[in-house]
Amino acid sequence: MISKTKEMVLISLAADSLALGAHWIYDTSAIDRTFGRVEELLKPPENSFHPTKDAGEFTHYGDQTVLLLEYLRDNRVFELGEFAEKWLDYMKRYNGYMDNATKQTIFNMEKGDSPDSCGSPSSDLGGASRISPLIFTLYNEPDKLDKNVKEQTAMTHNNPVVIESAVLLARITLEALKGISPLDALQTVLSDEPDDYMLSPLIKAGLKSKGQDTRRTILGFGQMCEAGSALPSVIHLLATYENDTKNALIENVMAGGDSAARGMIVGMVLGAYHGESSGIPDKWINDLKGHDRIIECLEKLR
Repeated sequence: MISKTKEMVLISLAADSLALGAHWIYDTSAIDRTFGRVEELLKPPENSFHPTKDAGEFTHYGDQTVLLLEYLRDNRVFELGEFAEKWLDYMKRYNGYMDNATKQTIFNMEKGDSPDSCGSPSSDLGGASRISPLIFTLYNEPDKLDKNVKEQTAMTHNNPVVIESAVLLARITLEALKGISPLDALQTVLSDEPDDYMLSPLIKAGLKSKGQDTRRTILGFGQMCEAGSALPSVIHLLATYENDTKNALIENVMAGGDSAARGMIVGMVLGAYHGESSGIPDKWINDLKGHDRIIECLEKLR
């Protein structure tokens, strides 16, 4: 289990780094012209959303995930107030892209809102993409994991769809760690929820698209950040590439838009399911700029 939880975190972060170069390019023909097929970690172009980054680094999603991992290494438990202070200090000094959710959350914190009410109303699925360190730490404590996942997500994305998506994704990942396929895990989650479960239409749309062309499918759902578009796209990727993690992450990048958030989630779930048998190139992990620091955190949290 420890090996699978480790791969879960590493592959989620590798997926973010793989997406970095083409992140938020919506014109897929421009991705083709600029990068070809994205099969390695790339430096973003100077006119991108991430001009301060180099190959092997992370988007703001990945950087916040590493921040959470380091916090858990030092504290062993997630305490929202303490983490909010660390997050605020880090993001005020951050030398990278600042999305609207981050800016609004910083504003709310600085005007005195508490950590449990300071989150922006952003519907971006990126708020649910940073949870792999919590799963690594709490995979044996599902009730506490649910609580901490909700708190971590709502701190910046206080939106019911994003919060519920984070809980869903954590639960699927826990099942994947036990060796249950993501598709079976999704069906189990759906069977346990009421008929009016808010995520059911998004999950069913993603499952229905299994095996369809990924670019056309994600374009149809919407390449944007919002959970209403990104969650069915994530489900499509999990359903279509359940046993092909490498191509799941590549095709995600080639589909354009907010590929970083989608990729982190897909990498997390498939990393949990396959562990060291995921079949991604070793370079995707070894060439991460923060590789040694991340490994050190994971080793200390064992």
